[in-house]
Amino acid sequence: MPLQNRVTPTGDVVATPHRGLFTGNRGIIHDPATKTLLKKRWSSPAWITCLCEFRGWRRPVMARRSWTELFFLDEATAFAAGHRPCFFCRRDDATRFRSLWQDGNGVKNISAKAIDAVLHRERLDRGRKRLHALPIPLAELPDGAMVQQGEESFLVTQGKALLWSPAGYAPDARTLDRPMLLTPPSTLRAIIAGYQPVLHPTARG
Repeated sequence: MPLQNRVTPTGDVVATPHRGLFTGNRGIIHDPATKTLLKKRWSSPAWITCLCEFRGWRRPVMARRSWTELFFLDEATAFAAGHRPCFFCRRDDATRFRSLWQDGNGVKNISAKAIDAVLHRERLDRGRKRLHALPIPLAELPDGAMVQQGEESFLVTQGKALLWSPAGYAPDARTLDRPMLLTPPSTLRAIIAGYQPVLHPTARG
């Protein structure tokens, strides 16, 4: 049986055999004896996205009382859930993200801790996923932004919306009626400023 450690664009953690392109964590949120999640879904405001492979290191998943290994379809999914690049295993990406986050949000010399504080406010509303009104029309959103309509999540790429699933993206012929923004607004502004999220191969059709 797959472990409950796959993150959806809404930030929920589900069980699925699909693993995706990235791992990451929100602190310790599991019991290593049973390899099951605790009731809490984060223990730190630093929600990060990491490489699945780094320096040949291997971690047994949920096997010790250390950070809980979570998995994401791609970086767009991780961003939508409220995560950011890790400054340890993804230093170049994290440094570029911070620089463009500063440009997009009109600030200078901001720390990772300060970015985490902003993201924590933007991703949660009384413990649940916070949705935001679209700042621009859907067709004008940058590649890598994600939106929500009803119970379904969509990736925006080339002005079109692709339906998200744990296995990847699929074209969807529906016209979205008043979708809400999943990607935190400050992260969206970093993408608009030039950060290019890593997308799952299915996003290319």
